[in-house]
Amino acid sequence: MTEETPGFEEKPDVPSGATPDDAEPKAATPSSEEAAAPAGDANQTAGLTAQLDQVRTALSERTGDLQRLQAEYQNYRRRVERDRVTVKEIAVAGLLSELLPVLDDVGRAREHGELVGGFKSVAESLETIVAKLGLQQFGKEGEPFDPTIHEALMHSYAPDVTETTCVAILQPGYRIGERTIRPARVAVAEPQPGATPAAAKEEKSDDEESGGGEEV
Repeated sequence: MTEETPGFEEKPDVPSGATPDDAEPKAATPSSEEAAAPAGDANQTAGLTAQLDQVRTALSERTGDLQRLQAEYQNYRRRVERDRVTVKEIAVAGLLSELLPVLDDVGRAREHGELVGGFKSVAESLETIVAKLGLQQFGKEGEPFDPTIHEALMHSYAPDVTETTCVAILQPGYRIGERTIRPARVAVAEPQPGATPAAAKEEKSDDEESGGGEEV
């Protein structure tokens, strides 16, 4: 039976030829894979950021394309609506143009007092219908001559006008909105060459009367 010697501790066996440092446990060092992990995460984050930027750019481009497409569609709808209205106006104008001779006959019958009885009812119904379709009559005596809406069939001179004036409506004009279907056919009168207009004569006469009673 052996006795343990107090004050002495057992030491681990050290192989022969080994230094004491070899007996000490070594601290664990990170492996190459563990060292490369943070760098890999950074690269992955950068890649995701780049992909996100690409997605945002593509989304912005597609949004711009959609907005342009929507604007083009709205312009197309406006053009179609404008063309539809124009076609309708042309069709109505063509129909009403065929009825103008009938309206002229109605007007002449009214002037001669022949618009009576059943003929009067029919004529008034016709005038009501064409008015609902937008037909408007124009042309009055005494209005200035406008070559864009008047057609002069007769010409004369008159001392009592200061500009070319419609003195007689031979055939009324008709329009739909701003579209002239037929110009008003009129007789016009111009100021007499070399003659003083009546208005100027009256003004001159008034000046003479107001100054005639004054003594110099």
